[in-house]
Amino acid sequence: MGSAILRDVSQDDNVPQRPNPDDGIPPASPAPGLIVAVDGPSSSGKSTVGAEAATRLGYRFCDTGLLYRAVTWLALERGVESTDLAALVALADEVRLEADDQGRLCCVQAAGRDVTTEVRGKAVEAAVSEYSRVAELRAALIPRQREIASDGAIIMAGRDIGTVILPDADLKVYLDASAEERARRRAAQRAAEGMAEEAREEQQVLADLKRRDTLDSTRVTAPLRAAPDAVVLHSDALSFEETVEAVVAVIRAAERARAGGESGAYGASSASAASSASSRSAAPGGERGE
Repeated sequence: MGSAILRDVSQDDNVPQRPNPDDGIPPASPAPGLIVAVDGPSSSGKSTVGAEAATRLGYRFCDTGLLYRAVTWLALERGVESTDLAALVALADEVRLEADDQGRLCCVQAAGRDVTTEVRGKAVEAAVSEYSRVAELRAALIPRQREIASDGAIIMAGRDIGTVILPDADLKVYLDASAEERARRRAAQRAAEGMAEEAREEQQVLADLKRRDTLDSTRVTAPLRAAPDAVVLHSDALSFEETVEAVVAVIRAAERARAGGESGAYGASSASAASSASSRSAAPGGERGE
């Protein structure tokens, strides 16, 4: 039985109040679903967990890292260095994400080509941190990400969603796990995909994750960190199913808080709901790396 470790780092969220039924103003139509920011380090499961949570909630899902992977792939294809700022930023206009039939923005287009598989390759994996840390590129992609989120009812995953891209998101979740646990999950994923040789190199996976963590957390622009008002969920002891349940519980609690006009209730009620959900028994296994 897993047990989530949750930390609510702020309870000062501003939740819209319900109209007074006696003020003569008709109630507004029900608000669309929440805008949810999910951040976390590489292979913390924020994409797989976020996508599954979105499916269960009827939300859209966007892994913003795919935009940076698409630009990285295109830059490698065309020999554009990360230091060639003008050429690199121009590539941002040639990438886009398209939704599948479940509203998940997981189909990656670059220069008119479907590169959904290619952006998960080794070359992109090794180079994406170098390109994604370029401030000018990150700035160029901010409006795109905000436009995607603007219609609401979305879970948006990344590394700076709650801190930079959507600082006013209705709810912020930081999904964390130790580097050792993330390496174990990644190795298990590779084994399940038939990549047995790579699966035996768990220590190399661990070294790569630690390198990525250092790059992401120490970059000058939009470093990886939890937003001050995020609910932090540590998933080392949780299965994939338990982690999804915890995230869904956090979002449901936030939805109820907004519907009920409970100002300041997001953090406390969400953390409590997630703790309750994650303490329930779930089938073992099911962890997936991002």
